[in-house]
Amino acid sequence: MKILAGQGKLNTTFYEAIQDIQDGASIIVGGFGLSGIPENLILALREKGTKDLTIVSNNCGVDDWGLGLLLANKQIKKMVASYVGENKIFEKQFLSGELEVELVPQGTLAERIRAGGAGIPGFYTPTGVGTPIAEGKEHRLFNGRTHILEEGIVGDFAFVKAWKGEPLGNLVYRKTARNFNPLAATAGRITIAEVGALDPDEIHTPGIYVQRILERENYVKRIERRTVIPT
Repeated sequence: MKILAGQGKLNTTFYEAIQDIQDGASIIVGGFGLSGIPENLILALREKGTKDLTIVSNNCGVDDWGLGLLLANKQIKKMVASYVGENKIFEKQFLSGELEVELVPQGTLAERIRAGGAGIPGFYTPTGVGTPIAEGKEHRLFNGRTHILEEGIVGDFAFVKAWKGEPLGNLVYRKTARNFNPLAATAGRITIAEVGALDPDEIHTPGIYVQRILERENYVKRIERRTVIPT
Protein backbone atom coordinates (compact mmCIF):
# COMPACT_ATOMS: atom_id res chain seq x y z
CA MET A 1 0.00 0.00 0.00
CA LYS A 2 1.39 3.41 -1.00
CA ILE A 3 0.96 6.17 1.58
CA LEU A 4 0.88 9.87 0.73
CA ALA A 5 3.63 11.93 2.33
CA GLY A 6 2.63 15.15 4.01
CA GLN A 7 1.86 17.24 7.06
CA GLY A 8 0.47 15.31 10.00
CA LYS A 9 -2.80 14.01 8.55
CA LEU A 10 -1.29 10.85 7.09
CA ASN A 11 -1.17 7.45 8.72
CA THR A 12 1.02 4.48 7.90
CA THR A 13 -1.74 1.85 8.09
CA PHE A 14 -5.52 1.72 8.26
CA TYR A 15 -5.26 -0.05 11.62
CA GLU A 16 -3.13 2.80 12.98
CA ALA A 17 -5.65 5.37 11.75
CA ILE A 18 -8.50 3.95 13.84
CA GLN A 19 -6.59 3.10 17.04
CA ASP A 20 -8.20 5.85 19.13
CA ILE A 21 -11.76 4.72 18.32
CA GLN A 22 -13.02 3.33 21.62
CA ASP A 23 -16.05 1.28 22.64
CA GLY A 24 -19.25 3.33 22.48
CA ALA A 25 -18.03 5.73 19.77
CA SER A 26 -20.34 7.19 17.12
CA ILE A 27 -19.20 6.99 13.50
CA ILE A 28 -20.75 8.55 10.40
CA VAL A 29 -19.93 6.35 7.41
CA GLY A 30 -20.10 7.43 3.77
CA GLY A 31 -21.41 5.26 0.94
CA PHE A 32 -24.69 4.26 -0.62
CA GLY A 33 -25.38 0.55 -0.93
CA LEU A 34 -21.87 -0.70 -1.63
CA SER A 35 -20.89 2.30 -3.74
CA GLY A 36 -18.28 4.56 -2.17
CA ILE A 37 -17.99 2.68 1.12
CA PRO A 38 -14.72 3.07 3.07
CA GLU A 39 -14.14 -0.67 2.93
CA ASN A 40 -10.60 -0.76 4.32
CA LEU A 41 -11.43 1.39 7.34
CA ILE A 42 -14.37 -0.91 8.06
CA LEU A 43 -12.09 -3.95 7.81
CA ALA A 44 -9.58 -2.30 10.16
CA LEU A 45 -12.34 -1.55 12.68
CA ARG A 46 -13.52 -5.15 12.52
CA GLU A 47 -9.95 -6.28 13.22
CA LYS A 48 -9.71 -3.92 16.20
CA GLY A 49 -12.99 -5.29 17.58
CA THR A 50 -14.37 -2.03 18.98
CA LYS A 51 -17.84 -2.63 20.47
CA ASP A 52 -21.10 -0.81 21.24
CA LEU A 53 -20.77 1.48 18.23
CA THR A 54 -23.42 3.87 16.98
CA ILE A 55 -23.19 3.91 13.19
CA VAL A 56 -24.86 6.56 11.03
CA SER A 57 -25.01 5.60 7.36
CA ASN A 58 -27.55 5.35 4.56
CA ASN A 59 -27.65 1.57 4.98
CA CYS A 60 -25.70 -1.24 6.62
CA GLY A 61 -24.03 -3.02 3.70
CA VAL A 62 -24.75 -6.68 3.04
CA ASP A 63 -24.17 -9.73 5.19
CA ASP A 64 -20.60 -10.35 4.03
CA TRP A 65 -19.35 -6.88 3.06
CA GLY A 66 -19.22 -3.30 4.24
CA LEU A 67 -20.87 -2.45 7.54
CA GLY A 68 -22.48 -5.89 7.50
CA LEU A 69 -19.11 -7.22 8.65
CA LEU A 70 -19.34 -5.15 11.84
CA LEU A 71 -22.88 -6.40 12.40
CA ALA A 72 -21.77 -10.01 11.99
CA ASN A 73 -19.04 -9.36 14.56
CA LYS A 74 -21.64 -7.81 16.92
CA GLN A 75 -19.80 -4.50 17.14
CA ILE A 76 -22.78 -2.23 16.36
CA LYS A 77 -25.15 -1.30 19.20
CA LYS A 78 -27.26 1.27 17.32
CA MET A 79 -27.80 1.88 13.61
CA VAL A 80 -29.16 5.18 12.25
CA ALA A 81 -30.07 4.57 8.60
CA SER A 82 -32.65 5.15 5.88
CA TYR A 83 -32.63 1.66 4.33
CA VAL A 84 -31.98 -1.79 5.81
CA GLY A 85 -33.38 -4.20 3.22
CA GLU A 86 -30.27 -6.11 2.06
CA ASN A 87 -29.04 -7.59 5.34
CA LYS A 88 -30.44 -10.70 7.01
CA ILE A 89 -28.10 -10.34 9.98
CA PHE A 90 -29.51 -6.85 10.54
CA GLU A 91 -33.05 -8.24 10.57
CA LYS A 92 -32.13 -11.04 12.98
CA GLN A 93 -30.35 -8.76 15.45
CA PHE A 94 -33.12 -6.16 15.34
CA LEU A 95 -35.90 -8.69 15.95
CA SER A 96 -33.95 -10.29 18.80
CA GLY A 97 -33.39 -6.93 20.49
CA GLU A 98 -29.61 -6.98 20.05
CA LEU A 99 -29.60 -3.98 17.72
CA GLU A 100 -31.22 -0.59 18.28
CA VAL A 101 -32.44 0.96 15.02
CA GLU A 102 -33.42 4.53 14.18
CA LEU A 103 -34.94 4.73 10.71
CA VAL A 104 -34.73 8.17 9.09
CA PRO A 105 -36.14 9.26 5.71
CA GLN A 106 -33.24 9.44 3.27
CA GLY A 107 -33.47 13.16 2.56
CA THR A 108 -33.85 13.92 6.26
CA LEU A 109 -30.81 11.79 7.07
CA ALA A 110 -28.73 13.64 4.48
CA GLU A 111 -29.87 17.00 5.87
CA ARG A 112 -29.25 15.96 9.49
CA ILE A 113 -25.66 15.06 8.59
CA ARG A 114 -25.23 18.23 6.53
CA ALA A 115 -26.64 20.33 9.37
CA GLY A 116 -24.30 18.72 11.87
CA GLY A 117 -21.33 19.49 9.65
CA ALA A 118 -22.49 23.10 9.26
CA GLY A 119 -22.93 23.63 13.00
CA ILE A 120 -26.73 23.78 12.76
CA PRO A 121 -28.31 22.05 15.80
CA GLY A 122 -31.70 21.40 14.21
CA PHE A 123 -34.21 22.19 11.44
CA TYR A 124 -37.91 21.76 10.65
CA THR A 125 -39.20 19.50 7.90
CA PRO A 126 -42.67 18.29 6.86
CA THR A 127 -41.27 14.85 6.05
CA GLY A 128 -42.59 12.24 8.47
CA VAL A 129 -45.46 14.26 9.90
CA GLY A 130 -48.29 11.92 10.93
CA THR A 131 -46.04 8.84 10.98
CA PRO A 132 -44.14 7.05 13.79
CA ILE A 133 -41.07 9.10 12.78
CA ALA A 134 -42.76 12.21 14.23
CA GLU A 135 -43.53 10.69 17.62
CA GLY A 136 -41.99 12.61 20.50
CA LYS A 137 -40.69 15.42 18.27
CA GLU A 138 -41.61 19.08 18.41
CA HIS A 139 -44.26 20.13 15.86
CA ARG A 140 -44.61 23.64 14.44
CA LEU A 141 -46.79 25.23 11.82
CA PHE A 142 -45.12 27.09 8.93
CA ASN A 143 -47.26 28.65 6.19
CA GLY A 144 -50.18 26.49 7.20
CA ARG A 145 -48.20 23.23 7.03
CA THR A 146 -47.05 21.15 10.01
CA HIS A 147 -43.34 20.47 10.37
CA ILE A 148 -41.32 18.42 12.85
CA LEU A 149 -38.01 19.32 14.43
CA GLU A 150 -35.05 17.13 13.42
CA GLU A 151 -31.64 17.41 15.06
CA GLY A 152 -28.32 17.70 13.25
CA ILE A 153 -25.94 14.75 13.59
CA VAL A 154 -22.28 15.04 14.59
CA GLY A 155 -20.17 11.89 14.99
CA ASP A 156 -17.11 11.26 17.11
CA PHE A 157 -15.56 10.02 13.85
CA ALA A 158 -16.44 9.95 10.15
CA PHE A 159 -15.21 7.35 7.64
CA VAL A 160 -15.19 8.40 3.98
CA LYS A 161 -13.84 7.02 0.73
CA ALA A 162 -12.60 9.35 -1.99
CA TRP A 163 -11.37 8.68 -5.50
CA LYS A 164 -8.42 11.02 -5.04
CA GLY A 165 -6.79 12.92 -2.20
CA GLU A 166 -3.61 14.78 -1.34
CA PRO A 167 -1.56 15.34 1.83
CA LEU A 168 -3.53 18.35 3.07
CA GLY A 169 -6.71 16.26 3.08
CA ASN A 170 -8.45 17.74 0.03
CA LEU A 171 -10.68 15.12 -1.56
CA VAL A 172 -12.38 14.32 -4.88
CA TYR A 173 -15.07 11.64 -5.26
CA ARG A 174 -15.87 9.61 -8.34
CA LYS A 175 -19.34 9.92 -9.91
CA THR A 176 -22.07 8.17 -7.88
CA ALA A 177 -19.53 7.11 -5.25
CA ARG A 178 -19.72 10.72 -4.03
CA ASN A 179 -23.19 10.08 -2.49
CA PHE A 180 -23.08 10.57 1.31
CA ASN A 181 -19.29 10.92 1.52
CA PRO A 182 -19.01 14.76 1.31
CA LEU A 183 -21.72 15.14 3.97
CA ALA A 184 -20.14 12.55 6.26
CA ALA A 185 -16.73 14.19 5.88
CA THR A 186 -17.96 17.47 7.37
CA ALA A 187 -19.84 15.94 10.30
CA GLY A 188 -17.18 13.92 12.09
CA ARG A 189 -15.13 15.48 14.88
CA ILE A 190 -12.31 13.38 13.41
CA THR A 191 -12.69 12.47 9.73
CA ILE A 192 -10.62 9.62 8.31
CA ALA A 193 -10.45 9.26 4.52
CA GLU A 194 -9.12 6.46 2.33
CA VAL A 195 -8.11 7.79 -1.07
CA GLY A 196 -6.22 7.58 -4.34
CA ALA A 197 -3.82 10.27 -5.61
CA LEU A 198 -5.20 13.77 -6.37
CA ASP A 199 -4.32 16.66 -8.62
CA PRO A 200 -4.69 19.64 -6.21
CA ASP A 201 -6.67 21.52 -8.90
CA GLU A 202 -9.58 19.05 -8.42
CA ILE A 203 -11.20 19.29 -5.00
CA HIS A 204 -14.67 18.36 -3.70
CA THR A 205 -14.02 18.23 0.06
CA PRO A 206 -11.62 20.87 1.45
CA GLY A 207 -8.86 19.45 3.64
CA ILE A 208 -9.98 21.45 6.68
CA TYR A 209 -12.61 18.76 7.29
CA VAL A 210 -10.14 15.82 7.16
CA GLN A 211 -7.79 14.88 10.00
CA ARG A 212 -6.28 11.61 8.69
CA ILE A 213 -5.74 10.30 5.19
CA LEU A 214 -4.54 7.03 3.65
CA GLU A 215 -4.01 5.94 0.05
CA ARG A 216 -5.25 2.60 -1.23
CA GLU A 217 -5.49 0.78 -4.58
CA ASN A 218 -7.20 -2.40 -5.86
CA TYR A 219 -10.60 -1.91 -4.27
CA VAL A 220 -13.21 -4.65 -4.47
CA LYS A 221 -16.15 -3.56 -6.64
CA ARG A 222 -19.10 -5.46 -5.23
CA ILE A 223 -22.67 -5.22 -6.56
CA GLU A 224 -25.41 -5.11 -3.94
CA ARG A 225 -28.07 -6.75 -6.09
CA ARG A 226 -27.58 -7.93 -9.67
CA THR A 227 -30.59 -7.99 -12.01
CA VAL A 228 -30.24 -9.34 -15.54
CA ILE A 229 -32.61 -9.72 -18.48
CA PRO A 230 -33.09 -13.40 -19.51
CA THR A 231 -31.69 -14.18 -22.93
